[in-house]
Amino acid sequence: MLSLLLPAMMAIQAMAVMEVRVPEQPVVALHGEDATLNCSFGHASPFNMSDLSVFWQLTDTKRSVHGYWGGRDQLADQAERFANRTSLFPAQLGLGNVSLLLRRVVVADEGSYTCFVRVQDYSSAALLLQVAAPYSKPVVTLESESNLRPGDEVALTCVAYGGYPEAGVIWQDGGGRNLTDNITTSLVANEEGLFTMTSVLTVVLEPNSTYSCGLINPLLGEEGYAFVTITGQNMAFPPVALWVTVGLAVCLLVLLIALAAVCSRKIKESCEEARREAEEAKELEEEESKTAMTLLQS
Repeated sequence: MLSLLLPAMMAIQAMAVMEVRVPEQPVVALHGEDATLNCSFGHASPFNMSDLSVFWQLTDTKRSVHGYWGGRDQLADQAERFANRTSLFPAQLGLGNVSLLLRRVVVADEGSYTCFVRVQDYSSAALLLQVAAPYSKPVVTLESESNLRPGDEVALTCVAYGGYPEAGVIWQDGGGRNLTDNITTSLVANEEGLFTMTSVLTVVLEPNSTYSCGLINPLLGEEGYAFVTITGQNMAFPPVALWVTVGLAVCLLVLLIALAAVCSRKIKESCEEARREAEEAKELEEEESKTAMTLLQS
């Protein structure tokens, strides 16, 4: 029946005077949620519902999404993946609303859909459905948290999962400088078509540095940022600096020991000199006493 109906509808397309209206902008649907593909028509005169035929199909492959004519749904030719997921709004059909409700949207549903309508006249219009899924909050990890040295190249990895479509990645340092030119980004899709995004930034290590990774979903906007700060406590001295430090410490110790020895010697010499002077003064005093006694006896 469908194979006969569509050629008939196409044959009178040139005579169409009925206007079918769909959104000019893409319809954005969240993964796992329901979406309404709006389609309406205007007819110059009242019509019987038995005269109304509605047919939704994939624009590119011509696969049937939903059919309606003869006053009821016609789903014999419906593509299997749309089974039990589509419906019209029966109460609105007489008002010219032939929108399609698509339940539990998946990534594979993304694409162009054509809405065909026929009463006495025939017309059609196509719209674009885009699917979006938010990514998880990004997580930034450091390649290694030990044995890091200033001046080393280190890889920072930013991971987020469960999103769609591909997100833009922005890396910045603590001063807001864009580092995106130094990144490598990869995407891996799961069985649902949702992405795990991995972005790797290679930087020259500096102490007390902060780096941020931000995600921007082209359909949902900014989704989140993650930060990592590399402090001096996580960084080891390079070997050259370590030996220089040890050498300076040894030199300082030797210097202190030598200074102590010099001071000790000086103090000892001073003490001996003072003792000698005291002895000389005592001997002189004794001689003077003897001389005085001799004079008295004389």
